Amino acid sequence: MGSNPIAKRNITLVLLVIKGKMYRYLMELYKKKLEYSGDVMSAIVPLMKLLSLTVIGLVLSHPKTELIPRATFKLLSKLVFALFLPCLIFTELGGSITLENFIKWWFIPFNVLVSTLIGCFLGYLVVIICRPPPQLNRFTIIMTAFGNTGNLPVAIVGSVCHTPKNPFGQHCHSRGVAYVSFARWVAVILVYTFVYHMMEPPLEYYEIVEEGCEKEEPLTNVTSRPLLVEAEWPGIEEKETELSKTPFIARVFKSISNVSLNTLPDVDLSGEGGGNSPKSARCLAEPRVVRRMRIVAEQTPLQHILQPPTIASLLAITIGTIPMLKAFFFGDDAPLSFITDSLEILAGAVVPSVMLILGGMLAEGPNESTLGLRTTVGITVARLLLLPLVGIGIVALADKLNFLVDDDAMYKFVLLMQYTTPSAILLGAIASLRGYAVREASAILFWQHVFALFSLSLYIAIYFKLVTYV
Repeated sequence: MGSNPIAKRNITLVLLVIKGKMYRYLMELYKKKLEYSGDVMSAIVPLMKLLSLTVIGLVLSHPKTELIPRATFKLLSKLVFALFLPCLIFTELGGSITLENFIKWWFIPFNVLVSTLIGCFLGYLVVIICRPPPQLNRFTIIMTAFGNTGNLPVAIVGSVCHTPKNPFGQHCHSRGVAYVSFARWVAVILVYTFVYHMMEPPLEYYEIVEEGCEKEEPLTNVTSRPLLVEAEWPGIEEKETELSKTPFIARVFKSISNVSLNTLPDVDLSGEGGGNSPKSARCLAEPRVVRRMRIVAEQTPLQHILQPPTIASLLAITIGTIPMLKAFFFGDDAPLSFITDSLEILAGAVVPSVMLILGGMLAEGPNESTLGLRTTVGITVARLLLLPLVGIGIVALADKLNFLVDDDAMYKFVLLMQYTTPSAILLGAIASLRGYAVREASAILFWQHVFALFSLSLYIAIYFKLVTYV
């Protein structure tokens, strides 16, 4: 009986210890839950900000209200294209890049090529599995392969860095925009070379249209051209040429065997015409295949690569990699810092303008499409869900091989975003320029940007965790 108080005291102490440990465990679990919910919210809040701006644009331009006419949004897109975006690229890329960084950032443009190649493979699988109409096979591959590497990533970086609880530390916005801008020139070259020719109207279907005396009018005309077409390439109607809406490459190369080239205007395929005799012409003439490759190269719109954003990137890289020039423009004591300060003020309009334009584009709704529901879902799933998973593996492997910049979470985030964004809006402009799958491009871009809200929320939350561990 005398030992009972001691036993009770020991039992009480044991219970208190257990209670204390359970309390600490529950508190740690609660803190982890709060941290997890905080990470999720820090990923969702930036997208909710962008969504709010998009909804404002949608309401302002909706056909039922039309508080702001479509022409105003087209003017705004021209301002973004020719002024606001070049100012942002020049100030952020020029201030961040150095000759050393130019070398260290080599994986950013290379990653654009890798993501495009993997996207093409996924697009080919979509063609095999979903079986779109044969004339839209190339369109399906392109819409799966090429993501938005320009305006949308800039808006996402700006919104993420505006959120206090982001994992990217100081200079988040300047580094993020610099990385996105550094990747842009590769994407632009791909669009105006590879994509331009891949979006050529298929020869066999074009010839069916041409059997009559008159060709059909293109699917869209200048007066009814949707905002989608000019959202990232204003003034596209001025870029159309005599051959832009024809299957030019297919005709040129098929002419090697059995197709007449009489339908190709202003193209000389018979030789160089410089020799006076048939013998000298045969000796001096290029091989037929080489000549046709040269003609195709001449018809590639390389001049469109030198657009205001691309010129701004080149200027920023040139000035940023030359210390003497950089000292004139960037820095508190720079003699011309008032110019860069003025450009920074203009650059602040990029994110709201881009999202308002996107809202105006979505207000037009999806056009009727012959692509089919199965193929539309296939492209969306491959682009928004499968490709980011592959991207995580690619970036993790590149980090293991020491290809990436050490201890730079934003660098990894931008690389991952190259696999995550929906198809490039610029593809709609290329489709219109080539007269190929214009309505299908409008429909697939509409649905991708709608569902991208959910996929981006999911993957940005994952990326916030990964960039600190990968």
